[in-house]
Amino acid sequence: MTVLAALAAALSTWLLVPGPVAPAGGDRHRSATPMAQLLVVLGLVLLVVPRGWVAPVLILASAGGGGALLWRRRAAARTAEVNAARMAEVCDLLAAELSAGRPTETALEEAATAWPVIRPVAEVCCLGGDVPAAFHELSRTPGAGGLRLLAAAWTVSYRTGGGLGSATRRVAEAVRREQSTRRVVAGELASARATARLVAGLPVVALLMGSGAGADPWSVLFHTPLGLCCLAGGLAVGFLGLWWIELIAREVDA
Repeated sequence: MTVLAALAAALSTWLLVPGPVAPAGGDRHRSATPMAQLLVVLGLVLLVVPRGWVAPVLILASAGGGGALLWRRRAAARTAEVNAARMAEVCDLLAAELSAGRPTETALEEAATAWPVIRPVAEVCCLGGDVPAAFHELSRTPGAGGLRLLAAAWTVSYRTGGGLGSATRRVAEAVRREQSTRRVVAGELASARATARLVAGLPVVALLMGSGAGADPWSVLFHTPLGLCCLAGGLAVGFLGLWWIELIAREVDA
């Protein structure tokens, strides 16, 4: 029965965790919403699990779903970090190409080769379209907010006749300073996140130690009303703490 409960929790996690994160600007289509996936898990639990194990399996399935949602948030944060690093590299590349006197179309083509996300901007430039508007559109990509500065530099350069290379160079320096600040902030937040994960995992360690000492805490948790209440409450408080830490980190990042 323990194996069955673990499989149910794993199934909920598998259904709620999305597939590989698509690159920025790519296809964001998903086959089903998390709520629909959760309903599928609950239906399978009610159909397959014996009556006496419905409550603990539902609790574990909900815990798996909560862990999956936290994993999705961290995966999105990692994607934003990757996009921010690539954006900084592209800003440096554009600044170098334009300062060397290369045409804007060629510089954008080189940048699109290094970071395919800005390929639409290169195509807009080749067609004589609105390049700043294209940069503004791409700045909505997670981690690529610095492209708004690039769009502003492009607009100012075309309206005033100033050098686009020097303007892009200043944007690249500003983006690099922002990246340095973000790295410092991420380093400060890493210890808080690690502490939260350690505290969340301590109850499992305590249960394993109790089992090794000859006690049977698993039976109390899964087969008594008080144990089920403790299990549900402990998981809820643990996930609430992890979620709270992520919310604080998100506000600091913003």
